[in-house]
Amino acid sequence: MTGYVLEARDIGVRFGGVRALHGVGIGLRPGEICGLIGPNGAGKTTLFDVLTGIRRADGGRIVLEGTDITRRSPVWRARHGMRRTFQRQQLFGQLTVTDNLLVAQEWRRGAPAQRRARAAGVLHACGLDTLAGTYAGGLPVGRARMVELARALADPPRVLLLDEPASGMTADERGRLAAVVRHIAEEENCAVLLVEHNVAFVMELCARVVVLDLGEVLAEGTPAEVRADPRVRDAYLGTASAAGA
Repeated sequence: MTGYVLEARDIGVRFGGVRALHGVGIGLRPGEICGLIGPNGAGKTTLFDVLTGIRRADGGRIVLEGTDITRRSPVWRARHGMRRTFQRQQLFGQLTVTDNLLVAQEWRRGAPAQRRARAAGVLHACGLDTLAGTYAGGLPVGRARMVELARALADPPRVLLLDEPASGMTADERGRLAAVVRHIAEEENCAVLLVEHNVAFVMELCARVVVLDLGEVLAEGTPAEVRADPRVRDAYLGTASAAGA
């Protein structure tokens, strides 16, 4: 496979006797928005943990822009362009929204004014201008998730991994989220991998969708191809539709 900014090959993970991932491969191209869906327990978050270095795989290889990063630390990966949000928000609640974004840029040696300008620009793009001086710990869920996205964008990413970013958001907030993700992909040529249980949101936003089930890639293709796959309907989409996802 060629042309990928991030590529994972034959990833395997076991938790004791439980096989969480088996032979999983996935590649992301610059500027692409790819959805990752599947039932609870399919291995989606485990794959995110492996890609970002939080968990070491039992087998397989990960390549970022031509460099093997399989054994690189999460900090190394972050400083070389990988960003991630989490199912459970990881904001610094005792800091303001602006300071949360400044922390993400702290390792760079650029002038403070440049870092503040980037933070202000990202907050504006995310519709968070009025919350710049608000302490992050008191924000409602939808706003907090958008701040976490803004923090991931504060230091420009090459690869952005979003774990259930639309959870708890209103329809308006989901619309803003989709617009920001499209902008970062199209204007900054960032590759985006999105885990989300809101299937309609994924199918509308993503050009390509990968389906995990029982730790393996069940299907991959355009949203239309995935929707039409009877294996996907049996394993996931029927349940997701019934649940109103």
